[in-house]
Amino acid sequence: MVDIVDVATRSRMMSSIKGKNTSPEIFVRKILHAQGYRFRLHVATLPGKPDLVMRKYNVAVFIHGCFWHGHNCRYFKLPATRREFWLTKISKNQHRDQSQQEVLLASGWRVLIVWECATRRALRTADSKPLMEMIEAFLVGNDRFLEIDELLESDSGDAR
Repeated sequence: MVDIVDVATRSRMMSSIKGKNTSPEIFVRKILHAQGYRFRLHVATLPGKPDLVMRKYNVAVFIHGCFWHGHNCRYFKLPATRREFWLTKISKNQHRDQSQQEVLLASGWRVLIVWECATRRALRTADSKPLMEMIEAFLVGNDRFLEIDELLESDSGDAR
């Protein structure tokens, strides 16, 4: 399939995509703040510049977009054009994410990844309770790593 816009326009469009303060990130911040949790945003001194840092719980939170981080869910679809470019870019993002998580874990931080698809259902149904319960369980628990992805309608949630 041929792109419907020229290269310069596509480049401008892609460069305008935000890397922070995205809708899923703001949603997670709002539900955490509403429950009384406090955090710092985009702490540059930590590997990966986590979206949220909750020092009280020693937790670094990343809110990942399903496309940019190559999540294996129904919202990720590899573009039909320039497939090699996108495979390389997404693969580099995944390797960088992995190495940053390893450094954080090795230095004593706990890592929580909330995928965009986990926030979509909560936004669509206006029910953030299942997502918030999973986040709270991680915060007060002893697990060092948790990934929260699409919350399935058949159960209370699917976390890996």
